Amino acid sequence: MAPRLPYFTPATFRFLRTLGRNNHREWFHAHKDEYESRVRAPALRLITDLAEPLRAISPMLVANPRTVGGSLFRINRDTRFASDKSPYKTYIGMSFYHAATRPTARGIGGTAALGRLDAPGLYLHLAPTGSFAGGGIWHPQPATLKRLRDFVVDNPRSWKAATRGKAFTKVFHLAGEALVRPPRGYDAAHELINDIKRKDFIASSAITQQELFDPALAKLLVRRYRLMRPMLDWLSASLDLEF
Repeated sequence: MAPRLPYFTPATFRFLRTLGRNNHREWFHAHKDEYESRVRAPALRLITDLAEPLRAISPMLVANPRTVGGSLFRINRDTRFASDKSPYKTYIGMSFYHAATRPTARGIGGTAALGRLDAPGLYLHLAPTGSFAGGGIWHPQPATLKRLRDFVVDNPRSWKAATRGKAFTKVFHLAGEALVRPPRGYDAAHELINDIKRKDFIASSAITQQELFDPALAKLLVRRYRLMRPMLDWLSASLDLEF
């Protein structure tokens, strides 16, 4: 049996860095074959290889290798309301989303929240400036955010069990934006007020380039994502979703 090839190589990041210096359509179209071979094809292969293992973590997790509308973010940026009109992203983003929602511009680090329905999912971000695996609910809508905060208030022990365990905190840290002051209507002296102030309910784990270039990357990701199951289960319960 032939040895398994790595999904990504130093050439992947060379392409992304060079794209950052030449972020215009003429350059990209002249180098589209490099994008296909160094970025898109290996990302789709990784997504395909993750589909079954992620279903084993939860049947609600979807790794969709479709070239359009699947787990891989489009390389094109939405510049309609952005001051930066650069047409292309200089990172690779992948969202492994909850089956209850369809990804539109989804994911942690993407340009919008998951679809119309907020639901917990997993995310992978690859960039020359730093890569990470993550998961949770990024930028939830106001009604969803209130439900999450209320669930923390009503279920502090289960939230701590999902996010404070040694196995989890050894690999992941809670991340995202938070309010400076407690939101209106919540007790500022609550033991979990720092979690109640969160605007994102996500966790993140850095990935080194050495790990990214390892042919066993998919197995490493599955091990890490498995540690997120209790948190994703908790988030799903807060929204009355199956997980």
